[in-house]
Amino acid sequence: MEIAERTVGDVTVLDLRGKMTLGEGDELLKDKINSMLANGRKKLILNLEGVPYIDSAGLGEIVRTYTTVSRQGGSLKLLNLTKRIEDLLSITKLLTVFETFDTEPEAVKSFTG
Repeated sequence: MEIAERTVGDVTVLDLRGKMTLGEGDELLKDKINSMLANGRKKLILNLEGVPYIDSAGLGEIVRTYTTVSRQGGSLKLLNLTKRIEDLLSITKLLTVFETFDTEPEAVKSFTG
């Protein structure tokens, strides 16, 4: 998995590409998020458009990331969920936990609202 980082105003967007599975992306995401928080970046969006598949470890990492960011006084939102990921979040009742958006401008604007 690859993570590209970009900034839109005071919001950090992480574009994820590739499968998010055990040993393939879960540690990478954890390190990236810890680095963001250490640098005071607390408004985070995970863009999942380029993620074709998430297994239970990947899903667990997204939940852990959300918890870590929230405990640090930050906010994590999800962008561009694929149908498969949206179904997975729905089945696990996690859609009620995460704020999800279909467009980046909506997601970015949600931090100021």
